[in-house]
Parts: sequence; C-alpha cells; structure tokens
Amino acid sequence: MSLLKIQGLHASIAGKEILKGIDLEIGRGEIHAVMGPNGAGKSTLSAVLTGKPEYEVTAGTIEFMGQNLLEMKPEERSWAGIFLSFQYPIEIPGVSITNFMKTAINSRREAQGLEPMKGGEFLKLMKEKMALVQMKPEFAKREVNVGFSGGEKKRNEIFQMAMLDPKLAILDETDSGLDVDALKIVADGVNALHTPDKSAIVITHYQKLLEYVQPDKVHVLKDGRIVAEGGRELIGKIESDGFEQF
Repeated sequence: MSLLKIQGLHASIAGKEILKGIDLEIGRGEIHAVMGPNGAGKSTLSAVLTGKPEYEVTAGTIEFMGQNLLEMKPEERSWAGIFLSFQYPIEIPGVSITNFMKTAINSRREAQGLEPMKGGEFLKLMKEKMALVQMKPEFAKREVNVGFSGGEKKRNEIFQMAMLDPKLAILDETDSGLDVDALKIVADGVNALHTPDKSAIVITHYQKLLEYVQPDKVHVLKDGRIVAEGGRELIGKIESDGFEQF
C-alpha cells in the first residue's frame, strides 16, 4: 500500500487555479523530489497536503495511509504523521522552544489516546534530537525563531521534525538561503530520520540539496502540472538545460 496517493488534484486560491491535475504516488520509505520554477505550484501542493484553509480543492482525491486526507482537519493531518518544514518559518514571541515542542507532542499523544510524555523522558528526547541537528542546548530556552538567523530557523524546523518523527515529511524549499554548512546539517538530519517506513517530499529549485538528500524519484512541476518524471538523471538534465526544456 502506498503511503500517499494523489489523483487528478486541482486546487485554487482566491478563485485562481494553481494545481491543474496532479497525479503522484509515494511508497513507504521513498524520498521524492519536486522541482520547478517559481510559480509552478510547488508550495501550493504542500499547502493543500497540510490543509491550509485558503486553498480550495476543486477536483481530485488524496489518500494518506488509506485515509481520505481531504476530510481531515490540519491538526488531524499532523497527528496522523504529516509534517511541513516551512520555506519561511515564523517567529512565535513569548513561547519557548521547549514549551512549543512539549505542547505539540502531548497534543498528538492525546489524539492517540496516550498519556502526556513524562518530563524526564521529554527532556532526554529533546537533548538527543538537538544533538542530531547540531543545535546548542541553550536554544531550548529561546523563543521560537525569535532573533534566529535564516540557517538557525531551518535547523529548528528539522529539530521539530526529529521530535515529531512524522510518517511523511514535506520540506518546502528548506534549502532556500542556506550556506553549504547549514545545508549539510539539514540534509544530515533528514537522512538520519529516514527509515524504510518513513517518506519525504523535498520541494526545491536547486540541485545542491539533492546531492546530500538523494531522492528515489524526481518530478518536475510546471504551470500546475507534473510535466516530467524520472530518477536522479533528471536532476542533471535540469541543471544543464533548465526548466524551459519541459
């Protein structure tokens, strides 16, 4: 059974159609890259998958682990195991990273009928995952993304992903604005979390991240449609000839 199955997906925002018939199937343990020029619909796809309310699905179906994803609220999608790493992570003044993560984890546990995670267990997990993404321990007390550099915000996103351990991670241009060192830390975190039953969608313009996070399949999205699909060889083709060839 596939983890995610999208068929004939059309989606609009403010009456303008952005996605114009997307078919995409992701198996368990697979990493898929979605590449394309600005305005192709890449971020719209991630927004629809996570249930951003201003986007309207006008046709098509999405199944996640056999469930109708379109019938689920955004928080239910998160509890079911979908995670989105934002292109531009927001700041949350007054909320520490520790309290933010504790609330997120215990909210999911409550939805699953589990008791809240014990304090000692939570702090042990947090310490382990911060080390994974090379995040300094003092960041735990800082307000979420407040005063963070671009690279620190992205690293914090991967830390959150490590803590929540999703079934499907969607990385929406997580490589945007990162230097090579920060890019490698993000990629190392993604690779460390990847298992045979966990999948990822890596949305990007560029080849660089895909040198570190190696996709099983590559999809080219252009003008709301997937216009090309293939293996890693497609990345080199894009790098040499651009998106205009499709």
